[in-house]
Order: sequence, then structure tokens, then C-alpha cells
Amino acid sequence: MPTAAAHARHKPGVAPSGHAFEYLDTRMSNDNTNDKPAGDPDNATHAAWAKAWSHLSPESALMAWTDWASHLAVSPHKRADLLQLAQRQFEQMMAHLRDSLDSLAEGNTPPELPATDDRRFSDPAWGQYPFSLLRQSFEMQTHWWDQATQGVWGVDSGHQKFVQFAARQWLEAMSPTHFPLLNPQVLERTRAEEGNNLARGMSYLIDDTMRRLAGEVPAGLEDFKVGQNLAITPGKVVYRNALIELIQYAPSTPDVHPEPILIVPAWIMKYYILDLSPQNSLIKYLVEQGHTVFCISWNNPGKEDRHLGMDDYLAQGIDEALAAINAIVPKQRIHAAGYCLGGTLLSIAAAALARDGDDRLASVTLLAAQTDFSEPGDLSLFINESQIALLEAQMEETGYLRADQMGGAFQMLRSYDMVWSRLTQEYLLGDRRPMNDLMAWNADGTNMPAAMHSQYLRRMYLYNDLSGGRYLVRGRSISLGDITVPIFCVGTTTDHVAPWRSVFKIHLFSPAEITFALTNGGHNAGIVSEPGRPRRHYRLHTRQQGERYLAPDEWLETAGRHEGSWWSSWVAWLNEHSGPPMKSSRVALGGKRHPPLCNAPGTYVLKAC
Repeated sequence: MPTAAAHARHKPGVAPSGHAFEYLDTRMSNDNTNDKPAGDPDNATHAAWAKAWSHLSPESALMAWTDWASHLAVSPHKRADLLQLAQRQFEQMMAHLRDSLDSLAEGNTPPELPATDDRRFSDPAWGQYPFSLLRQSFEMQTHWWDQATQGVWGVDSGHQKFVQFAARQWLEAMSPTHFPLLNPQVLERTRAEEGNNLARGMSYLIDDTMRRLAGEVPAGLEDFKVGQNLAITPGKVVYRNALIELIQYAPSTPDVHPEPILIVPAWIMKYYILDLSPQNSLIKYLVEQGHTVFCISWNNPGKEDRHLGMDDYLAQGIDEALAAINAIVPKQRIHAAGYCLGGTLLSIAAAALARDGDDRLASVTLLAAQTDFSEPGDLSLFINESQIALLEAQMEETGYLRADQMGGAFQMLRSYDMVWSRLTQEYLLGDRRPMNDLMAWNADGTNMPAAMHSQYLRRMYLYNDLSGGRYLVRGRSISLGDITVPIFCVGTTTDHVAPWRSVFKIHLFSPAEITFALTNGGHNAGIVSEPGRPRRHYRLHTRQQGERYLAPDEWLETAGRHEGSWWSSWVAWLNEHSGPPMKSSRVALGGKRHPPLCNAPGTYVLKAC
């Protein structure tokens, strides 16, 4: 049964006097954070330096390139191999050019290059002369740089990854697909439309530029309004403090399971990615399957919130949400689900509760959420001491990390999808991409308080304190090994933010029963994967408590493949770990202890950056 702390009573809309997760200490004694004293005279210089370099550390880049170049310089066999590769590539190009010219001289069609899996060159014209030469040259350069930036003796692995990433970014920018006179699709469209496509593209470019300069929303976003056609699942805000609004959703079935669900979204995003349009709302789907659902909506911080740290997000976020739910749905354990950073925060809370013998949680669900950060994927390229120090200098002046700064990092991780393909499609071909609900949500960014963001980057990404057993809650370390309630975990195959093999590492730390689902898609589209969406599939396997560990490759061989959405399997899992449905309460949402404050989606989600 829930502990006495779980049933703490407090007035609606007013924070309880104590927090179960209140920190007594936020750093280990050996935490080398390089903190600067208040009023550091160099901070203004460092902040200006950060702004001059678009908040990307030039020192980090210089160290990576110097490390790679200096070690390559003392590797003569590696350099010889690269030279031979370049010679072979040149000979292949010249052979293709000679064959093409000979065929043309004889009145024949020049030989075509075989089809490629590269989406940039999917049009058959890229396999035909003369565009085949451009494609072949680009593909050879890409292959050469792949070989040049890996396997160099003595290079730090992080530096090697950065150099590989930087080389890919440069090659992406230089792709012939971005130049109208080199792109056969653009040339054909321009001929067919007598240049009208370029005129449209120029108008789109001017419009987008003017909108950015004026601080206006992207084109098409005006058709999507939170509370009108986004985040419209019926519900009420039943609790509010300075950091969160807690939304309870109205039951839509006669019978509901007794255990409520608490959803903890990431504070890096607006919560309504889980309540987009009615047809792809995870929250609406859960309600329709007979579950009582609560969701945290984080406040969008400003300069005055610079002091908010991880302890505040744990105490004012999860702790007070659990207390409010216990008051509204008394004597019931809670299914808690966390998405992205919200899942990491939830795992911290679950470990602290387990350590202290607090059994309020019935289960834990982690959606694309990491608990170990030793292999965080491409995002680690932007996380090192130099980069974090640069961000801290900037945040010292502003009090928070701006939403567009984080968005810029994600754009670089997926530069083809989010930058270059748009340039070609919209500005050269003249085809405006229609805005959809997920794109509208992605443009609705949030800020992050300086203290929290610094703590999160250092304690998770830089030091990996959580999985290392060094993370402190109430002055004492917590362990993921204390979590024994059933866990449902979701990874996505093409996730650049939380790679699925990193998410999978929860198997190494918790002895609990773990059901792991691996779905196709990325960090967002893989989670927002409603039933009925075409070309969706996932793998699913449960490791029972006490069973031996399966490595990711072994797991892939064992897990069964299922067509469709993983949502249905999660609901079946929730039902299996819930009590039988009972008649839904006719009492108003929030009950007597927490009368509704306003309708969903509340007020915090509407705050702009």
C-alpha cells in the first residue's frame, strides 16, 4: 500500500510544504564542474565568444581536427592507403567519362550508374551522363572521407566521431543536389515551368527570411492552434505550482482500470507531442482504452527561473504530481511513464522511491529515455567540458538556454532531413512542404533554466552519474538496481537523440521484469506511432525477473516481429499489470481535494519563448 507520504494533503493549487525528493546536496565532493565564482570578470568575454561562434565551441573543433591531423601525419601507411584510394577513384571516374564519351561518339546511349540507396540521388537522371559524373564524384568523396576519418592510430574516439560528423556536414553542404545548374530534377522542372518554380522558391525564401527576422512563426503554423486543433483531449488542470500544471483527462469509457497513469514528458518539449491531433494522440488512445490519465505540463522558464535545478524538477514535478494524484485517486498505485528526458527523471524518482521503501508506483514505462549515457549517440558531439563551459557562460547572462539553440543542434544531427532537402524541395523545385501537427509542435520550443541544464549535461552526459551510482537524492546515492516494479521500455531504430542500444542498457542496471519494444522510426515519429499508420512494425520481448541478460544483437534474434503500432502492446501490458476495470467515477475531475483550475491544455503550454 502507498506510504503515508503518498497521501499528504494540501490545498488545491498550492505546493505542499515538504518534498519527498528535496535535495540536501546536489554535487558529489569530487564533482569537477569548473564552476566560476559569481561576478567572474571573464564571463562577459566568454558569453560574447559563445555568441560569436553560435554557441558552438571552436576550441573543441580545433582540438578534434588537430588530434586527427597530427596522428594521420605520423601514419604513413594510412596516408598511402588513402592516396591509393584516391587514385583508384580517379581512374574509375575517368573510365566512366571515357565510356560515356565513346558511346556518345558512336551514337549510343552512355552507360548508366546502378541505382543507389542514397535518397538524394533517387531520381534515375542521376545515373545518366553527365549527371552521373557529379553523383559518382560526390559518392567517391564521401567514401574517401569515411575512410580518412576512421581507423587513424591514436585518435581519441570522441575526436574521431567529431571529425567524421564535421566532414559529413561539409559534404552535405557541397552536394550537387543543392545547386540548380547541377541538379537534373531542378533543370527539368525549370524547363517545364519556364522558371516559375524558381520564382516560387525565391518568394518562399524571402517569406521565411522575413519571418525569422521578425520573430514570427513559420509559414503554415498559423493553421495549428493549441487547444483548438492540437491538444484537445478533454481534461482539466487539477493542480498547479510554479513549475507544473497537472492535467487530468476525462474518462471516455464506462469502466476504467483502478490504477491511474502519470505521464512525465521532457521539459525540453511541450507535452502535447503526446496529445497532437485526435487521430494520433497517445493520451486520447489511453483514455479510450479505459485508463485514468494524468499528464505534467511544464512551465516555460524565463530569466527569473535561472536557479531551478534538477532537484526542483524532481520535487515540484514528479513528487507533487504523485501527491496530487494520490489525493484524487486514493489508495491506488500509479503507472508512471516518462518520455525522453522525462523518462530519465522518472527513473531517478523510481530509484529514490524504491530506496526509501515507497511503493506508490505500480510500474515504470520509459519512452526513448536513457538511463546510461556512456553511448548517447551523435548528441555527445556537442557535450564536452569546453562546450558546456561555453553554454554556461551564455546562460549566466540570459538565465536560460533558448529553444532555438537546442533546435539548432538537432537540425545539425539531421541536416539532410531538416535543412538541405527542404532547400532543394522548397527553394529550387518550388514545392512548399505542407505543415503538419508534428512539425507545428516541433516549432513550438521551450527554454531550459541555466542551473537545470548545466546539471543535466554534467551529471548525466559528462559524468554518467545515474548509472554509475553517484547520483544523489536527499544527500544519498540512488541505484537503478533498486527498481523492481515491472518496466516497459521503448526504443526507436533511427533515434539520433537516444539510440535504442543506449536505451536498452536499462537491462544492465535493473533486475526487474523488463518488456522492451523496438519500433521503426525516429525519436519523435517512432513514439507518435498510432494504430493504423502505414508501414509501422516493432519487435517485442520480455525478460522475466531473474532471467539472464540478452545483449542487443541476441535480443534482436529473440524478439518477435509485430506489424502495426506498439501502442496496442503497451496497453495490453498495462492491462495485465492493472486491476480489473470498474465503473468510472462520476465525481468531477480533481475531486474535492483538487477542484479544477481551468480546462486542458492549461496555461503553461501556451507560454511562448
